[in-house]
Amino acid sequence: MSIERNPTRSVRIGSISIGCEHPIAVQSMTATHTQDIDATVEQINALHAAGADVVRVAVDSVKDAQALAEIRKQTSANLSVDLQESYRLAEQVAPHVDKIRYNPGHLYHHEKNRPWQEKVAYLASVATEHDCAIRVGVNCGSVDPDKKAQFDPDDAIGPILQSGIEHCEHLEKLGFERFVVSLKDSDPSTVVKINQRFAEMRPDIPLHLGVTEAGLPPDGIIKTRIAFEQLIGRGIGDTIRVSLTVPNARKPEEIQAGREIIDDIYAGRLRSVVALDPNALNIISCPSCSRVENEAFVELAQDVKQMTAYAKQYAITIAVMGCRVNGPGETDDADLGLWCGPKRVNLKKGEESIGAFTYDEILDRLKLELDKLIEEKQTLGQPTNS
Repeated sequence: MSIERNPTRSVRIGSISIGCEHPIAVQSMTATHTQDIDATVEQINALHAAGADVVRVAVDSVKDAQALAEIRKQTSANLSVDLQESYRLAEQVAPHVDKIRYNPGHLYHHEKNRPWQEKVAYLASVATEHDCAIRVGVNCGSVDPDKKAQFDPDDAIGPILQSGIEHCEHLEKLGFERFVVSLKDSDPSTVVKINQRFAEMRPDIPLHLGVTEAGLPPDGIIKTRIAFEQLIGRGIGDTIRVSLTVPNARKPEEIQAGREIIDDIYAGRLRSVVALDPNALNIISCPSCSRVENEAFVELAQDVKQMTAYAKQYAITIAVMGCRVNGPGETDDADLGLWCGPKRVNLKKGEESIGAFTYDEILDRLKLELDKLIEEKQTLGQPTNS
């Protein structure tokens, strides 16, 4: 299959470069706690051995940053750092990584009286000094509140797209062009629409593709494939990540899935160009990563999928998130949302909090709330996919 890539510029990330002149790069992210140096190094090297072009590590504290310095000594993988909400840690981690990823929506959490433009200028100066690339990573569940307020609440694309465009323009005004952009959502159709629109507006900027909270395999792979086939098949996308909810030892499956999807697209073995069934149950869950505070999250996601199978004919979305960083915001759009802490799981109905329950209690309470939703739909006479 002949694919004409968008004319994106080259961006070097350690030993590789991405852009239209280079093969599509495949990435993943560690799921271990960063301060567990041995486990993190083991996972980075396993991902690298599986063919990961870049491996991302989360850093959210000074101790994480100190651990990263030691981790760097024990791996030759190209490393990206995810700064989460602690953008001020950039100076400590930049000497040890090849790329810095920041989320525009998270910049507002610290120094709220300081304009985001100044924070980005600081990140660009640190990246320049330490020979790092930057990823501007905009996610559906963590858009800057000020940006969301400028758009209709029903507009899922506008705030994300505008945030990405503004940050690109600002970085370029600063004279920094060594960056890529990601615009992610848990809905494959939204991922397709938003990346197509961005690519039309800025065909020169490399895009990192991904469906956030894609969930458990095989569903998570199917959702991701749907988006990637429609984007990569049209020449959009320069690096990818398949985000799967899997145990730590299985993280290299993300690389394998990504490589297979790319190979299939270029060979013309397309399986989709269809949307997910809008009249059926949709389970979304985030990829396991180092922010997860209880590894029981992965097992819980699997249990939720099994327990809710009886409701497969209802148009209900259930989100299972593994941490307190993205969990609260990224469950807002789900009918029922779970975000996991160290000992308790927080349950929501839309944006409304129902309560926090132990890992042993949560499935029973989730079923109760799911049954209520089904009853509401039946009372309203909403059709099912049966």
